[in-house]
Amino acid sequence: MSVVIHPEAEYAAFVAEGRLMLQRVRGTGEYVFFPRVAQPGTGNADLEWVEASGDGVLYSYTVTRNRPPAEDYVIALVDLAEGVRMMSRIVDCDLADLTIGMALRARAGAVDGTPAILFAPAEGPAA
Repeated sequence: MSVVIHPEAEYAAFVAEGRLMLQRVRGTGEYVFFPRVAQPGTGNADLEWVEASGDGVLYSYTVTRNRPPAEDYVIALVDLAEGVRMMSRIVDCDLADLTIGMALRARAGAVDGTPAILFAPAEGPAA
């Protein structure tokens, strides 16, 4: 009897290892995110896991304000170099320095004790 692992659980396991993995359609090379059993729009189930570059560009963001002592944080939509968009948090950046289109770099971290992929400003231009 084989154990069936669902794509979302596989993705969470990769994140827990500190890895940003994406699914890619073997036949076309197109990337898929959020993890799925088949490519949206085509139903193509020929998906493989590949390591993402970690390079991204800030598409949009909002600042979640909290009462002290809790810190404010940034929730963002990030366009990855692979052509997919993901939601994450921006860290290690002064709010005044945030600009749409800025280059970002993924890194492993945690949100409320749960492993997560976070983004920080990248050195140099975006991919």
